[in-house]
Amino acid sequence: MLSSSGLPAATTFGCCVFFQITMKALYCQQNSPGEEMTFVFQERENLPPTRDNDVKVQVRACALSWIDTKLLSEIKLEKELLPVGREISGVVLEVGRKVTFFQPDDEVVGILPLDSEESGLCEVILVHEHYLVRKPEKVCWVEAAGTVRDGVRAYTALHYLSQVSPGKTVLVMDGASPFGTIAIQLAQHRGAKVISTAYSLEDKQYLERLRPPVEGIRQPLVARVIDVSNGKIDVAESCLEETGGLGVDIVLDAGVKLYSAEDESTSKSPLLPHKHDIITLLGIGGHWITTEKNLQLDPPDSHSLFLKGATVSFLNDEIWNLSNIQQGKYLYILLMVILNADC
Repeated sequence: MLSSSGLPAATTFGCCVFFQITMKALYCQQNSPGEEMTFVFQERENLPPTRDNDVKVQVRACALSWIDTKLLSEIKLEKELLPVGREISGVVLEVGRKVTFFQPDDEVVGILPLDSEESGLCEVILVHEHYLVRKPEKVCWVEAAGTVRDGVRAYTALHYLSQVSPGKTVLVMDGASPFGTIAIQLAQHRGAKVISTAYSLEDKQYLERLRPPVEGIRQPLVARVIDVSNGKIDVAESCLEETGGLGVDIVLDAGVKLYSAEDESTSKSPLLPHKHDIITLLGIGGHWITTEKNLQLDPPDSHSLFLKGATVSFLNDEIWNLSNIQQGKYLYILLMVILNADC
């Protein structure tokens, strides 16, 4: 279905935009570095024959996520036209002769791989069976496509990079973001105590209203919300106060400042904590899970981490698709994310 502007009619879910799928497929094009992307529709007449391990899916919902052209360039996956929309949910129409996980009419959800030629913004696509899992009936199409990527990120951070468990204290920066909200729920579900930062009064109120999806339980999901919107609250001091000076066990950041205020890039939010604050609030044996691609640690920073026996891990959710040896773990994560969405 098209709107009066000629573009697909869209609905919003969280920070994602969802389109009613048309017969066309959407791709983006970047003519040269630094230029803005242009988006083009490509007509899809006939799909190629279904290969042995392929699943033909009728797409019901697709989420739009950021296209990391720099990453694609670094791993030699640059193309003239890049498919748009990788998180999809839909119904199986046909399966290849070696497919064992699915059959026609199954409802599925998944993330198309980085090297996929398929755009999720198309009525029918072909997907290898190892990138899909079954969708529970109670989870709607939009929720499935809209939560799967942030769910994979949260599960990767809390289970494979830091092993969250009962009794641990977890700090989730920018907890009101889609990723932050899922991470908070997952950490609390595993018995951890959760602290979170809020970047506005609205975010603070939202986090304070979060409750477990269990009837009769009114205890908030977040033990303490630190409002950093006015720039006057010290995150490290607040976390040490909340933990009795012991520090937190796991930190999930949303980016950090690397330099002084004068030298920091203007593109970074002034509300982000400094890397020294994160190191200060970490407890003994703590885990710092960072999304900061260009994190730089000076010798004094490394020495502080050494004294605490702390670790630093980089959260890159694309790792699961970069090596087939991780495929089993990846499918397990996808399944757990969607099953938890059903709770």
